[in-house]
Amino acid sequence: MTKTRPDVVVHDALVLTVDDRNRLFKRGTVIVEDGEITAVRSAQDGDADIEAEHTIDGAGKLVLPGLINAHTHLEVTPLIGAFSDLDFAEMMGSMTALCNQLAGGELDYLASAGYELAALNFLTGGVTTTNSMDVRPSLGAETFGEAGLRGFFGPAISDLFWDIPVEEQFSRARSFIETYHDTYDGRIRATICPHDDWSCTRELWGRTAEFADEYPGLLVHTHLLELEASNKIARSNGSDDSLGLLAEVGLLNDRLLGAHFRIADEDDIRRTAESGVSVAHCPSIFSYWNPDGETQWTPVPELRDAGVDVGLGIDDHYWHDSYNMFGEARQARLAANLKRSAGQFSSMELVRMLTIEGARALGIDDEVGSLEVGKRADMLVLDVDKPKFVPLTNIPAHVANNATPADVETVVIDGNVVVRDGEIQTMDADAVTKRVEHAVERFEDESAWKLGVGGGDPPSSKEILRRVPKRGPSQLLGRLAVQSLKERLRV
Repeated sequence: MTKTRPDVVVHDALVLTVDDRNRLFKRGTVIVEDGEITAVRSAQDGDADIEAEHTIDGAGKLVLPGLINAHTHLEVTPLIGAFSDLDFAEMMGSMTALCNQLAGGELDYLASAGYELAALNFLTGGVTTTNSMDVRPSLGAETFGEAGLRGFFGPAISDLFWDIPVEEQFSRARSFIETYHDTYDGRIRATICPHDDWSCTRELWGRTAEFADEYPGLLVHTHLLELEASNKIARSNGSDDSLGLLAEVGLLNDRLLGAHFRIADEDDIRRTAESGVSVAHCPSIFSYWNPDGETQWTPVPELRDAGVDVGLGIDDHYWHDSYNMFGEARQARLAANLKRSAGQFSSMELVRMLTIEGARALGIDDEVGSLEVGKRADMLVLDVDKPKFVPLTNIPAHVANNATPADVETVVIDGNVVVRDGEIQTMDADAVTKRVEHAVERFEDESAWKLGVGGGDPPSSKEILRRVPKRGPSQLLGRLAVQSLKERLRV
């Protein structure tokens, strides 16, 4: 039987399209049929009378594209608050030990609860697409798929971090790709995830390039130019620098998404733009956990001026206690202005980084990221009929500086209404909350962590050392030490 009415009609709303012209309708209508946007236009008399599965009166509402979290990690989500008051060394040691336990399957119960809690908060916060690099991401693909979210997932691969044999890591990656890529009506996709440029050898990068050739349609997702160790390890691998190594093995191309680019210089920016590499900027994580106050702030304006697509990411949200994707736009502005000078971004640039530029970075801008006829319907409805939005001038500034997840009223993904009037339609929020609470109780019972309403304490250094991987990190530290000695002797 032919469908006779649209899935969704939003009428008489403010509509921020984020198309090439950044069109804004003061009184607009969006119509969705079979998951696809079929109309974005000025409202007409009679739009309120269009019969649809879901009709939304847009008076006092703002419609915009769904937010895109271009880089994150999700498995340890239930431990939000646990890392907040640690110093940098404590945090890194604790997290390395947890990753080792995740890799061995010891914390599957915690990861399962983590994916559910992340999905719950992303749905209510307007995050419609997430790109996550995790240890064992199968549970994430299934959870996000069932919840109606759009997601990219892949297992992290490294030979200087884990003690897991490289062959086993690539076998896990292959199994994940074959099982989950392009599932849940195409909303869930697999990625290839070499962990970063400071914990992978030349041999692993070469193997990754060969593996990527087997799956030409997949995104390659990694951490790049994040730490001073990035280029030092590249030099220990026989290259001039990190990007040079990736170019030599054939990975510096438009399939590559690199998170951070914190230490990128002018030549890095030039090569990134010329090769078509995209960047995920995660301002909150380094505002909270800056390991070196002397290092420059990520040169995002220069990257964008050079033509690089830059999306925004929350990264390890449990390290800075926030699921707020809107907050990443605000933090990007504040940190850049503080480190440099005022005026680093316009509000509309930040809105685009939250949406269409994140989609471009993930290679899905032909599907989502803006409200345009022919694209899949991933969109938010914000309640802007609140004192904090008065007066409703400069809508992009309100989105980038003022909006929060609490303002999200309705969320549509792939044409499906997954949140309506603040209520999640695809998950049982109460049941998820109980499972998370039980998982945290079990974790505390089985670990040396002490977690409570007044704060928490990590395990002792001795306990952390007992749980961290041994062979990989030892090789990493050894390489860094030898390379540092070589460079000092050359001076």
